[in-house]
Amino acid sequence: MIEAAIVCLALNLYHEARGEPVIGQIAVSQVVLNRVKDKRYPNTVCGVVRQARYSRTSKLPLRHQCQFSWFCDGKSDKPKAKKLYKKYLNISKAIINSEVPFIDITDGATFYHADYVTPAWAKSKIKTVEIQDHIFYRWKK
Repeated sequence: MIEAAIVCLALNLYHEARGEPVIGQIAVSQVVLNRVKDKRYPNTVCGVVRQARYSRTSKLPLRHQCQFSWFCDGKSDKPKAKKLYKKYLNISKAIINSEVPFIDITDGATFYHADYVTPAWAKSKIKTVEIQDHIFYRWKK
């Protein structure tokens, strides 16, 4: 169970925060962990990362119907940069196993987007922080 969480978090880091410095990677990881704690989302790391609308017939995620776009963009999810992916596995292991102090630098964020887009949902959320190329939000209370 813990091993699966490490892999899921590492894949999400690889696909969502690959170009970010460590602070951006931590922030993206924190959003996943914040969602795990929020009753509106699945209660596991893999459940959060793989949250999507699925086809009833093929049981595959519907294209562009995922919480994290890389999971259902139609491209391979297999990391090509093996050395970098191994780094993300190590970071994820440290986070999941509480091997490093980990504070929520996103102030409870459960959403984020790249700073070059403005999704419609952003208007209904509270902006918490901007870190590198991402803007983070949480639910309005």
